Amino acid sequence: MFKAIHCTHVAPEEVEEAGAKGVRVRWLISKRDGARNFAMRYFEVEPAGQTPNHSHDWEHEVFILEGKGLVVCEGSEREMKPGYAVFIPPNADHCFKNNTSGRLCLLCLIPHKE
Repeated sequence: MFKAIHCTHVAPEEVEEAGAKGVRVRWLISKRDGARNFAMRYFEVEPAGQTPNHSHDWEHEVFILEGKGLVVCEGSEREMKPGYAVFIPPNADHCFKNNTSGRLCLLCLIPHKE
């Protein structure tokens, strides 16, 4: 199945995991679209918001589209801004924080968990 859609035409879902604050996700491409190997997600993190601190047994890649913030991985903190690419290795504790007054938007690609 072919798909070409603007991200604003995909309904956002609130991230309700423990530790999440002010985070919405849009599942741009997923198994629902016939993508068998990877999912592409668009995250919006409000000012003072953050994703939950978590880990999982798969890697993922992140690309910063808009805003600024921090990525925290295994206790190390790095600033991010548009154009930055982030690699999170498997089993690494991590989260993304918006420590600014503007919105932080990022793409996150993950393998589908079977």
